[in-house]
Amino acid sequence: MVRRFLMCSLVLVGSSFTAFGEEKHDHVSTAPRNPGLEKMKTLVGTWVSADKDGKPTDEVVSVIKLTAGGSAIHETLFPGQPHEMVSIYTADGPDLLMTHYCMLGNQPRMKASTKSLGNTLKFEFAGGTNLDPKKDKHMHAATVTFVDADHYEVQGIGWENGEPAKEMCNGLNLIRKK
Repeated sequence: MVRRFLMCSLVLVGSSFTAFGEEKHDHVSTAPRNPGLEKMKTLVGTWVSADKDGKPTDEVVSVIKLTAGGSAIHETLFPGQPHEMVSIYTADGPDLLMTHYCMLGNQPRMKASTKSLGNTLKFEFAGGTNLDPKKDKHMHAATVTFVDADHYEVQGIGWENGEPAKEMCNGLNLIRKK
């Protein structure tokens, strides 16, 4: 009788653990989809620079991956190089935010409106950390152009002393590494 009671108790305890284990633990965001973030997700992969004829080189310029359950995009620019940098892209309601962790030691934030999303995302300066935008050199704006599934371009605007910098944030023409 005691043995039967213990067995029933063990079965009940075990089934209660099983019931808890069967609860849905989907940690995937239920937030509305942001069209800019969804567009950026198409760039997940490894990207190399194009030569003067538009052909791919061996130089890896960008590695883009999803993180945080698909709610953020992590881009490593110039991986393994002394000037390696990181940009993180996240949704903010209808806008897309980029925080750029620059080799200059600052972290400009830029915002792109996705209301009239075509084949470009235009990021504009929206603040930052470790910089005074009136004097410090920093990335101030960027336009990402989606040429096709295997090509995209970035035109950046650097800023120094409160105006566009002449020798900073030159354009990138990137090709998906196959």
